[in-house]
Amino acid sequence: MTDPITRTEFPRAVREIENTWIPMPDGTRLAARIWLPADAEANPVPAVLEYLPYRKRDGTVVRDHLTHPYFAGHGYAGVRVDMRGTGDSEGVCRGEYLQQEQDDALVVLDWIAAQPWSSGKVGMMGISWGGFNGLQIAARQPEPLAAVITLCSTDDRYADDIHFMGGTILTDKLTWGATAFSIANTPPDPAIVGADRWRAMWQNRLENNGLWMLDWFRHQRRDAFWQHGSICEDYSAVTVPVYAIGGYADGYTNPVFRLMENLPGPRKALVGPWAHKYPHFANPGPQIGFLQEALRWWDQHLKGVDTGIMDEPQIRVWMQDDHAPDPGYAARPGHWAGLSAWPAPGQQTRVLHVTPGGLSDAPDADPVTLDCPETTGWTAQTWVAYGVNADGPLDQNGECGLAETFTSAPLAEDTAIMGFPMLTARVASTVPQANIAAVLSSVAPDGAATFLSFGVLNLTHRDSHATPEPLPAGQPVPITVQLNVTGQTVPKGHRLRLALSQAYWPLIWPSADKAVLTLTDAVLTIPLLPADAALDLVPFDRAEGAEPAPLTEIAAPSYRRDRIIDCVTGTETTHRHDDRGTYHHGHTGLTVGVDCEERYTIHPAEPNSATGACRWQWRATRGDWLAQLDTTVSVAALATHWRIEATLIATDADGIVAERRWAEDIPRDLV
Repeated sequence: MTDPITRTEFPRAVREIENTWIPMPDGTRLAARIWLPADAEANPVPAVLEYLPYRKRDGTVVRDHLTHPYFAGHGYAGVRVDMRGTGDSEGVCRGEYLQQEQDDALVVLDWIAAQPWSSGKVGMMGISWGGFNGLQIAARQPEPLAAVITLCSTDDRYADDIHFMGGTILTDKLTWGATAFSIANTPPDPAIVGADRWRAMWQNRLENNGLWMLDWFRHQRRDAFWQHGSICEDYSAVTVPVYAIGGYADGYTNPVFRLMENLPGPRKALVGPWAHKYPHFANPGPQIGFLQEALRWWDQHLKGVDTGIMDEPQIRVWMQDDHAPDPGYAARPGHWAGLSAWPAPGQQTRVLHVTPGGLSDAPDADPVTLDCPETTGWTAQTWVAYGVNADGPLDQNGECGLAETFTSAPLAEDTAIMGFPMLTARVASTVPQANIAAVLSSVAPDGAATFLSFGVLNLTHRDSHATPEPLPAGQPVPITVQLNVTGQTVPKGHRLRLALSQAYWPLIWPSADKAVLTLTDAVLTIPLLPADAALDLVPFDRAEGAEPAPLTEIAAPSYRRDRIIDCVTGTETTHRHDDRGTYHHGHTGLTVGVDCEERYTIHPAEPNSATGACRWQWRATRGDWLAQLDTTVSVAALATHWRIEATLIATDADGIVAERRWAEDIPRDLV
């Protein structure tokens, strides 16, 4: 990773408003931090809003310092707002992407537009949650909102979020559920809200913010709960220009291409090798001058300056070169390619038949049987990777002997894959509900197998995520499994390998019963980079940022990722321990430490043995002030239901502020 160039001088001097309050109609106030040109009241400017629940005082302060002063120095107001019930804002937050969140955002946009330093035009920018709500709020068509940059987000909360994939339930639902549970129950900073109010505000959150994950398990089909906030329900509602950005190492890249296909207004896409971070500091590299690119977008659509950005290819993708397997790539070599639209005009494909003898150019009528242990999938990445820890995919040879693998002949020429590999087949199952996983890798002449892409499907969702249907016993049904989008050049002499299994642990929760699948007429379709893709693109500038936030490391971060096999029982445990370190924030005087740990356990022969547990600790101090939150959340995948338990203990310098427990059984609904 190359650190961004630090800029301390800008075309316009910058001043900061450390905190200001934005009043909501019900009297609740949201806390905002603002950077803007010093002369903005004399020469008003557009604003860029980032609207999040992730604590502006310490949660996002590192990236905020790089980003918003940079925008301010180039003639924008950078506005960072804590959502209701989070960070330093008042009220409570009872879940993701609720109507209240959107309604508050509309008020925030009107407030910004009415400020004396504002030109009246606002852009929304965000990654993950902020990328989601930028699209969702654009669909409400507020007058001040003139453009959006959305990163690592989705148009469909069911199809491509951290909860489901192909109708299977992701274990990241637990990981994220524990994370969100902790973040939502942290206190405000007394330096902002007052020493006489912070504890009461915290108690209000602890009593009312709740355990959101229960709702996520109660809704196992694509119903109204997930339709809300999914702009794919009506793409035509989003009329402002949208710049959609993602990375192959992240879980949210597929929607970038749907947005390009379906949005009606001006739109542009950028896909790099990155994980779930902003591209000016994301791994794997190369990092790019994202802030410069964002300014080109904002200048075009908020200031009316023709920057030429709309004359370039609609989609720019990083075509990755071959690389040995590595769970923590620092960089992926490759080159940029430009596509005029999506679907790519004239895109060619290569078709390979899945046969008992491997991937073949010729079909074979013989069936393929999948009867794999429940521990198949241990070489997988986490669904959403952040590029900070080595949580990417391992050498895929670890699945040999677990999954059924099908390998092609050596490639006769370099093959540039760009798009969504697709597996079609007819599948018969021994049980009414079963999953299938398909993993594509590149096998080098030395035998190393580098992950390329994967897809999973709950076979009861083969025709619909809203109305799943049980599998007819022993009767073949047609299925299509879409693998995630990838851009990868596989060198001449390498082989393609497809691994198939009915389990993919610990990335998805297992089916309720042990399944054996029989596949016939299985075909893998490989999309190829169009021959007319632009390769003479102007390179991005080197990454830049404003002066970093003043941080002092008190305790260094550490990360462990273990696979533990009980040699007596055969039970396997995936263990990840992410101690994020402890840092003193010079800007606020806070010292903050975060530590989280996950364990996922299963027996290779018993799907109902699957359990997961996540533990979080958040601790903040300043002088004699202390706030600490300790949480645990667990899920057990039993034959008929999900058992969910959670505990929360909040303490301050005087002792326990709150202690709460949850326990609920939720029936399985064809998952």
